[in-house]
Amino acid sequence: MQKPPLDPDVADEAPVSDELTVYDEEHIITYLRLLDANAEEADWKEVARIVLHIDPDSEPGRARRAWETHLLRAQWMTETGYRHLLRGGASNPKLSLPGWKQ
Repeated sequence: MQKPPLDPDVADEAPVSDELTVYDEEHIITYLRLLDANAEEADWKEVARIVLHIDPDSEPGRARRAWETHLLRAQWMTETGYRHLLRGGASNPKLSLPGWKQ
């Protein structure tokens, strides 16, 4: 896995996949920021504006959908997706750590 960008633009919706994607790898920091904001109960509109770079006043539907799907994907990463990172990430899905059992 290459070093992820610090503040990348996001797609209108996060990926829906049982596997880690290159998009996920590129947005690890975005996911962490979303999880932090959610833990602090930050207003979704502020998070959409600052973290996702989408103005919720001018594009409320797009902003809400991007926030919802990216937060869900971030939560998936904490429950399941991190295992893919331990195996080498999306760019090397067949790599496994010694002794690692899926």
